[in-house]
Formats: sequence, C-alpha cells, structure tokens
Amino acid sequence: MDAPAPGRRGGLAAGVAAYALWGALPLYFPLLTPSDPVEIIAHRVVWSLLFCLVLLQVTGTWSAFVTILRDRGLLLRLTVAATFLAVNWLVFVHGVTTGHVVDAALGYFINPLVTIALAVLVLKERLRAVQWVAVGAGAAAVVVLAVGYGRLPWIALVLAGSFGAYGLIKSRVGPRVAALPGLAAETAVLTPVAVLYLGWLHATGSGTFALDLHGLALVGTGVLTAVPLLLFNSAARRLPLTTVGLLQYLAPVLQLAIGVLVAGEQMPPARWWGFGLVWLALVVLTVDGLRHSRRPSPGGGAPRPAP
Repeated sequence: MDAPAPGRRGGLAAGVAAYALWGALPLYFPLLTPSDPVEIIAHRVVWSLLFCLVLLQVTGTWSAFVTILRDRGLLLRLTVAATFLAVNWLVFVHGVTTGHVVDAALGYFINPLVTIALAVLVLKERLRAVQWVAVGAGAAAVVVLAVGYGRLPWIALVLAGSFGAYGLIKSRVGPRVAALPGLAAETAVLTPVAVLYLGWLHATGSGTFALDLHGLALVGTGVLTAVPLLLFNSAARRLPLTTVGLLQYLAPVLQLAIGVLVAGEQMPPARWWGFGLVWLALVVLTVDGLRHSRRPSPGGGAPRPAP
C-alpha cells in the first residue's frame, strides 16, 4: 500500500536533507585544518560512537546494539565492513582537503557501476544487456579520465571501490542490522584504534584538539555522521525505492558544484568527457531500473548512503 501523501512529503524532505548534508561535507572538512585527514577520521570515529550511543538510548534501540556485539559472526562481518568504511572516510577527507573535490564527486557517481561489477565478480550475478552497456560506459570514462590526466583517478576509484565493498558486506548482513545500531557497532570496533592514535598524537604534542571552536568542530563530525544517516533511514521507510534511488545522486551533484564553483577546481575537456560518459551510464541504469522496478536487479537493493 502506498504511503499517504503527508508521509511521502516528510520522507522526501528527510531524503533531500540527508543527501544535501552529505553533499555539503566538502565545505566542512577543510575547516578542520590544521588537523590532518587521519586525525580527523579518528575524531570522527570516536565522536560518532558517542553520539550514536546517546541516540541508541533515546530511541530505545540499545538492545539491538548489544545483540550485534554478542553475535561474533555478525560482528566480524561488520568489522570488515567498518574497515572499508574507514578507508572510504579517510580518502574522502584527503580528497576534499587537498583540492580534489571533483574526484571525490566522481567516486560517488561511479559507485552504482562498481556495485554492479561487484555483484558480477563476487556474487556471480548475471546482468542484462543494458546493464553491461552502462558498466562499459563507466569503464570507458575511467580510461578517458586516465588518458586526459596522465594518471588513474585513484581517489574516485578508491572511494567507489571501498564503498562498494562496504555496501556488499552490509547487503549480505541484510535486515538483521538496523542503521543506527549498525553504525554504532562499526564505529565501536574502530574506536580502540582511533583512541590509541589520538592518545599517541597528544602524547607527542602533535594533536590539534583543544577546548575551543576547532575542538567543537571536530566533535561535530560525529553529529554530521549520524544525523544524515537517521534522515536517510526515515526517507527509506516512507518513499518508494525508485525515489530514494534518484535522490542518491544529489550528494555527488552538490559535491561537483562545490568543487567547481567554490573550490575553483578546473574542468578540462577530458574531465567533462569522462563525467559525460558516467552520466550516460547512470541514465541508462536509471531508465532500466525504472522499467524493472518491480523486480530485483543485479547490484540492486536499497541505495546506500554516502559517507
């Protein structure tokens, strides 16, 4: 049964807000200098966990978090997923703080194509001809960008690959793990490493955290991690899957706009051609997905939020 109109309007607002916040992250992380990307991610892990623990108590989902921690097999899978997530976060922050916002946006544009490729390589799923066309266009885009730049767009590829692997693991876990308890568990397994690293930084006098606006901004990374996830979760419950699937492109569109219009990154012809091929592939995937919206497709499932 379709959701009532007010529910859909609220879901749409939540979805737009979630992806808008993810899309605006390239504006936030550069404000955290002089902290380097590793220190930023260590703080993001710690403060995300603390914020999630508060939300677990408020939302009454603490028991779901405890259940995850007691399931060794499930916790192991989430630990692997958390490792890929940490790599994704680290490369993203490195990209947006070193003048590669456009490359970061490209990574999230090609993520659906990488997800499909992983479905074929890992899950041995079979693609329709149209999906092969989309994957081929994405591969051609990488070649065009590599030739144009004289190097592989490694930031985009690592972002797409790490998040694709993260999504693959989470899809195998399935509905056993809700969004908030899952994020709490993933940050919990990363927190000991993060705390040790931050402790070492401050013991050597290299840490940048202090009780000032900069320290407050580092704490804010936890809020900016959990809040969009909750908004996304609300949207996913109220909106059709196709609507949520279209909303996911809002984040990289905003990131691309920030990279070009705010950060002033250059868009030479090779980059436009590469992005054009990616967008062509996404249009093909979207049209094909709408045509088969009543049937699950390879690499399908609920769109996953950007980090």
